[in-house]
Amino acid sequence: MININEVLETNKMIEKENLDVRTITLGISLLDCIDSDLDRLNNKIYKKITAVAKNLVATGEAIEKEFGIPIVNKRISVTPIALVGGSACRTSEDFVSIAKTLDRARKDVGVNFLGGYSALVSKGMTKADELLLRSIPQALAETQLVCSSVNLGSTKTGIDMDAVRLMGDIIKETAERTKDNDSIGCSKLVVFCNAPDDNPFMAGAFHGVTEADAIINVGVSGPGVVKNALERVRGENFEVLCETIKKTAFKVTRVGQLVAQEASKRLGIPFGIVDLSLAPTPAIGDSVADILCEIGLEYAGAPGTTAALALLNDQVKKGGVMASSYVGGLSGAFIPVSEDQGMIDAVNAGALTLEKLEAMTCVCSVGLDMIAIPGDTKPTTIAGIIADELAIGMVNQKTTAVRIIPVIGKTVGDSAEFGGLLGHAPIMPVNRYSCDAFVNRGGRIPAPIHSFKN
Repeated sequence: MININEVLETNKMIEKENLDVRTITLGISLLDCIDSDLDRLNNKIYKKITAVAKNLVATGEAIEKEFGIPIVNKRISVTPIALVGGSACRTSEDFVSIAKTLDRARKDVGVNFLGGYSALVSKGMTKADELLLRSIPQALAETQLVCSSVNLGSTKTGIDMDAVRLMGDIIKETAERTKDNDSIGCSKLVVFCNAPDDNPFMAGAFHGVTEADAIINVGVSGPGVVKNALERVRGENFEVLCETIKKTAFKVTRVGQLVAQEASKRLGIPFGIVDLSLAPTPAIGDSVADILCEIGLEYAGAPGTTAALALLNDQVKKGGVMASSYVGGLSGAFIPVSEDQGMIDAVNAGALTLEKLEAMTCVCSVGLDMIAIPGDTKPTTIAGIIADELAIGMVNQKTTAVRIIPVIGKTVGDSAEFGGLLGHAPIMPVNRYSCDAFVNRGGRIPAPIHSFKN
């Protein structure tokens, strides 16, 4: 039974501690839109999205008003477009026309982002996959809020190094095409190892082929709530610390579960999962890095950071799984540099490097996220960074990702401005030693031996 103290506590979390539901993401299958004629395909895609999602924004806003819970974004994810467009698309420009259709449908239903301009190439590329990959720079430059993701590896299959090498070029070209706006196109592009089918967060959301025709997934947020809870147990031992994080994560996830169930009921669309990730924003007091400092570090990046993040991630999951019937997506703690003021401060102080961030990704929910690097970084170096990160995910049987932004015309000491939820980022130095011969080998890095536990 809910009592008045719990209500007051939730109100305080919302008003003073930056608690929000980061996103309601409506997953829509486009498999029934497949057609060999490009015009018919685009028409079917537009009609399907606008029909299924027509009430999404209004429903989200109604839930916000009734329950007093901020829902920051309403989003759509669709079936990976490389699968949908394979029959109709003969050129990269054909795929770009689908991206424009997606952006038009997104705009007409009023959602903040649409994800799923994606390809799944963990073991190899079809002709359609390659055409989509090569179309990404143009597609992201000529659309507003369409997001692209590419799965390049998995624990079961290994890493497709041909695709990794190609993505180094694609990321660099995407940066070039949007150089007038601090290469912002790269903020809408992420590469994965072990990408989940039900992730509600951008830029990596797509509607997996194992999912129902339409599904509601919800992503919660709440670093500020956890930070405030830990302030009350300063100096206590790890047992008390862990218990506090667990209890707080339960409360945060419970809010997400409530919103997910309401949205599902009102839209008549099945509830999928709640993603219990701690997703920061550029707002002061809404930072994962600040939680790490509250645990006892001077800055994120100090000795002990990886251990503190591992503890945080584990306790968030232990608390969150009790609050929702279905947990999925990424579920853990996000460490995007540009979207977390504490991370930005740590980089500026010299406490946090790219190598330390890579170590942290071994124990958190995503990977190298929203990191700005010098614009003259070679595509092969970007490919090497991607390969390192994907290897962590492959060996550890977890999702890892890279969303990296080579900001054209800027170097270490400069800053990139992305705005809104994407924030701003100092340009971080990159190891300048060459990995050209490694990434140019081609082929596939084999799966680790534990992948044969079938």
